[in-house]
Amino acid sequence: MLQPSTLKFLKDLTKNNNKPWFDAHRKQYEEAKNDFGSFIQVVIDKHGQKDETIREQEAKKCMFRINRDIRFSKDKTPYKTNMGASINRGGRKSIFAGYYFHCEPGQSFVGGGIWMPMPPETKKVRQEIDYCFDEFKKIIQAKKFTNIYGDLYREEDMSLSRVPQGFDKDNPAGEYLKLKSWIAMQSLKDVDLTSKELLKKTLMAFEALQPMVAFINRALENVE
Repeated sequence: MLQPSTLKFLKDLTKNNNKPWFDAHRKQYEEAKNDFGSFIQVVIDKHGQKDETIREQEAKKCMFRINRDIRFSKDKTPYKTNMGASINRGGRKSIFAGYYFHCEPGQSFVGGGIWMPMPPETKKVRQEIDYCFDEFKKIIQAKKFTNIYGDLYREEDMSLSRVPQGFDKDNPAGEYLKLKSWIAMQSLKDVDLTSKELLKKTLMAFEALQPMVAFINRALENVE
């Protein structure tokens, strides 16, 4: 579970997203960061017993910086109002699919997959889904997966309007070949974040996602 003070800090930051306020509340930030990091490390240690590819990861290397990159953004607020951790084979910046935890009051979620891969990785994932669609379909239609995630995230901004070039337009895997990211998410309420059940809920979500992560990463083994 996370401490209520961690959520309070993020809520207060949303209302006071400026450097003077942040500097005056740096102690609260450090406490919130340490709280989140401690939780993520427990998740890594526990789920790493089932998925050895993430066993050696450290929470501090999986967590994202609080500072926003505002160089090319119209939004000049300096800080993110969330805390996130990407737990991937090979580290947070690797090409591989993995697990993600997003803590943001009112908008938290747990899940993972692979987010906006580069063209070589995208091609490999699509080929694997095409070649092994029966296997892929079995993974994402498994009861454990659908009970938690329902389906992959398939909003318009995540999908091409047509089946990509190189695949038959009537390909049975077409809806999944059109995707630009292959991710699944389960929303978390604020009350979930401070509940003793948070760890169990997170581990169940990651366990349900693990077969899809393994499927995608198999496709990426020999990306040139």
